[in-house]
Amino acid sequence: MTAVTQPATLARPKARRGSWSRRAPLLPALVVTLALTQIPFVMTLWYSLRHWNLLSPGNEGFAGLDNYRATLTDDTFWKAVWNTVVLTGGATLASILVGLLLAIVLQKKFPGRGIARTLAITPFFIMPVAAALFWRSAMFDPSFGLLGWLTDLVGLPRVSWLSEQSMLSVTMITSWRWAPFAMLVLLAGLQALPEEQLEAARVDGAGWWQQFTAVILPHLRPFLELTALLLSMNIIQTFGEISLLTAGGPAYGTTNITYYVYVRAFTAFDFGAASAYGLVALALTIALALPALRLLSGIFQQEGRR
Repeated sequence: MTAVTQPATLARPKARRGSWSRRAPLLPALVVTLALTQIPFVMTLWYSLRHWNLLSPGNEGFAGLDNYRATLTDDTFWKAVWNTVVLTGGATLASILVGLLLAIVLQKKFPGRGIARTLAITPFFIMPVAAALFWRSAMFDPSFGLLGWLTDLVGLPRVSWLSEQSMLSVTMITSWRWAPFAMLVLLAGLQALPEEQLEAARVDGAGWWQQFTAVILPHLRPFLELTALLLSMNIIQTFGEISLLTAGGPAYGTTNITYYVYVRAFTAFDFGAASAYGLVALALTIALALPALRLLSGIFQQEGRR
């Protein structure tokens, strides 16, 4: 028995050393990642428990849960939460619809398809600040903007988009910027669709709409779910467009959570309250994202969705 157990006992330290030798090159990256993420999080948590307003330097001290109570009773904060839901949901849906349409069109073979695909993804690579400045002057301006010219063509009065339709304006530019990303993911899904399935549907007499609903959409479902999750995670952090186009107005009509935390921190200079606002917003975001993550976990399972 000793001859059998001794080699097994000696093999365990060797296995551990081999395991650590494989993991050791990843430790510096892990340490840097923890330092860049967890240290700011712990500091934010600490600041959220303190009174720290730069306009009242003499009132600093431990606040306990006062900042969190102020957050939960702030009507403007809940309005920002609702604006975040509206902006994220509307822009995500619009980006998926436009991206799906572009993917279907650019999947077909035609002369210049490569150039068309390159032009279609161009908005995704434009900096948010540059895009917001362009849209503010070239699209939304009621005097010489493109949208004003289009309303004149159809005989409608010109609209001051950034003041009268502020949320729609922010949703439009956000969708324009993220639709190419949706197109790339869905185009990859369309390219993975077996052509034999479409051929069989055509042989059975299925029209284009029947092919789309019975073959293409079921195949694209995991790609649509992945696209919706990735888009919502990025759009929920929208800041540059709101800051440059509407500054959160009118009357906090376009203020989302990200911009409201910025206002509390760098306009009101209340870093304690801003930290609490950010942590409450983080908790709400995680609560909204968990169901989507559970739904999306089926993409990575060969046996289907849970």
